[in-house]
Amino acid sequence: MAMQTRGKPINVGLLGIGTVGCGTFTVLARNREEISRRAGIAITMKMVADKDVAKAKALVGGQATVTGDALDVVNDPDIDIVVELIGGTGIAKELILKAIANGKHVVTANKSLLAQHGNEIFAAAQKQEVMVAFEAAVGGGIPIIKSLREGLTANRIEWIAGIINGTSNFILSEMRDKGASFKDVLAQAQKLGYAEADPTFDIEGVDAAHKLAIMAAIGFGIPMQFGAAYIEGISKLTQEDIRYAGELGYRIKLLGIAKRKSKGIELRVHPTLIPAKRLIANVEGVMNAILVKGDAVGQTMYYGAGAGAEPTASAVVADLVDVARMLTADPEHRVPHLAFQPDQLSSTPILPMGEVETSYYLRMRVLDKPGVLADITRILADGSISIDAMVQKEPNEGEDQVDIIMLTHLTVEKNVDVAMRKIEALPVVTGKVTRIRLEEFN
Repeated sequence: MAMQTRGKPINVGLLGIGTVGCGTFTVLARNREEISRRAGIAITMKMVADKDVAKAKALVGGQATVTGDALDVVNDPDIDIVVELIGGTGIAKELILKAIANGKHVVTANKSLLAQHGNEIFAAAQKQEVMVAFEAAVGGGIPIIKSLREGLTANRIEWIAGIINGTSNFILSEMRDKGASFKDVLAQAQKLGYAEADPTFDIEGVDAAHKLAIMAAIGFGIPMQFGAAYIEGISKLTQEDIRYAGELGYRIKLLGIAKRKSKGIELRVHPTLIPAKRLIANVEGVMNAILVKGDAVGQTMYYGAGAGAEPTASAVVADLVDVARMLTADPEHRVPHLAFQPDQLSSTPILPMGEVETSYYLRMRVLDKPGVLADITRILADGSISIDAMVQKEPNEGEDQVDIIMLTHLTVEKNVDVAMRKIEALPVVTGKVTRIRLEEFN
């Protein structure tokens, strides 16, 4: 029996047929019938733009028009939806704004562009009454944007915490499993293709911060504020801290954390100790997982592949179906880009890192002498920092220095900053204090 669809098919133009673009083309072709049954209308990939025209032609095999100029797609009156998979914040931004100006809907996986210029892009889309869908920008194939924006819409979201960068999670998993150094595991990740030749965005937490800024905007109804996020990566983590954390019953993960507090919103990316018994502490390799706490629903967790051709394509195609279904809806009846009506976004400030309240793992190397502990605990007490647990390691044969590890209760970061400086100034302490933040997620 022939598929009954309403009206003419929806024409899609694809910008960039790299890994995700290719996956999108494949998934759309493979599940064409299923997709049109769900959308109630056929969705056709009509044009593909890529600088490498020969490669693009080989991939689409005559099923779509191929051009070397992305403007051909953005300016074609027959194209209803433009899918931007070029990435970056240069040409991609121009093309998206041009598509919007031409009255086309946009689907994008571009987290850096949205985190940095999302406010401007959504305002332009609002004015032109078109949609910008971006499920693929966060967490690959995990429908986290949809969950925050629609599934959890009854809730006041209290906090979001996620492993949202597969490269750094893979590196931390391998360091813990193999006892290898950061440098060696990074080289292995590059060889496997999990890390770029220049891995800075991944290992220094920038990619995670892009995604966190997007989730916080949707979770709390605030504008995108990537510039206000605190960002710390994993390149300074040592094998010994991973081992000590394990001995204390914790795992170290690079987390993006957004929390609503009375004075403002915490927006931070950094390595974090998590109790080993928590589900999220056991997310290994390149997988992603996001915890969301809502006042009504409690804690929920979303787990899956955060990257890859088809997982990401799964999110791109879901967005295409969403846009196709909504094309007939009045703009005011659509789900708002940032989940809250644009004129209802809140101006709640992002808290500076010094005002953040969390717990801490502190490791210091000290001379093995009496009275050292008393000095350190006095400094912490002066800063109203209370100690939850403490371990003093045995000195190695013939050494006169030992490692002391302390876990603190909840305290304010600026007090810890002051205490660390005072501890480092003690004559019995050698080198710097290592600080890693800790979250219990009770």
